[in-house]
Order: sequence, then structure tokens, then C-alpha cells
Amino acid sequence: MDFKLRPWQIDDLDSVVKHGNNINIARFMTDAFPHPYTEENGRSFIEFATKDKPIHIFAIDINGEAVGGIGVHPQADIHHRNAELGYWLSEEYWGKGLMSKAVLQMIDFAFQSFEIDRVFARPFGTNLASQRVLEKVGFSLEAHFEKTLVKNGELLDELVYAIRRV
Repeated sequence: MDFKLRPWQIDDLDSVVKHGNNINIARFMTDAFPHPYTEENGRSFIEFATKDKPIHIFAIDINGEAVGGIGVHPQADIHHRNAELGYWLSEEYWGKGLMSKAVLQMIDFAFQSFEIDRVFARPFGTNLASQRVLEKVGFSLEAHFEKTLVKNGELLDELVYAIRRV
């Protein structure tokens, strides 16, 4: 499936709300990605995603429509040689191999754009699909913290996957 990563724009507001307003996505995201996902949430997100230079949070675009998002977040202080990877995708496109390709593009972008040695991601222990994506593209499981997250009143495991500059 063809897609491109591109900067978010305010014209993506309807699309981000349409695709982001899904309980099956929100259950694997931090509480900063709520359900229901409103126009106000979408507007705030697009403002956040477009404020930094260089842009490091991108829309996943299929046929001109933003159907998900992916970004790397460089860390600061003693963690400055690391960047956290985060992503989400419209349920309509799950299971098609798209996210693995997008993650590979973001790894290349991260290592080319920032002075980092490591990109990490922290999927919930319940998010098996995300774990498979990370493993498929070469991330290694570095840590498994039991019942450290609280999502919708439930204690969840937190996993830490990482890939290092070669």
C-alpha cells in the first residue's frame, strides 16, 4: 500500500478526528490521545505537531488523507542521545504492513536528523501488534515493567523496545 509521511497541516483536522476517534486506537495510547477524540483535540495536536523545527511529527498520508501519525521525540538532559518513537494508524489500515514501512522511514529520519544513538518505543504489554511491528523492523526488547501503567483503571505492563545506530 502506498503512503507518504508529510508534515501535518490544519487542513488535516477533519481527517485526524475521523480516523483518531476510535476506542481501539485510544486504548493503546497515552491519555493525551483521548476517546472520544474531538475537533479541539485534533486542533491542539496539529498545533503541537507543527511547532518544532525541524518538524519531527508527521502525518501518514494515503491518497491525500491523513490516516495516522508517527513521530520521534528527541530527549533532553542526560537522555539527549535518545529519541522516543510514537505512532498510531487508522484501524482501517491495520494488518497491511504499512506501519512497519513507516517506522523504518522514521528510524532513518531520526538518525539523519538528530545526534542520537538510540530510538526507543514503549508499547503497552497488551499491544501485541505494535510489539510485532517493532520486532519486525529490528527493535530489541530492553525492558518489561509489570503493572506500571494505568489505562482506563486497569494496570498494564510497559515494554521498552529500542534500536541503536549501526
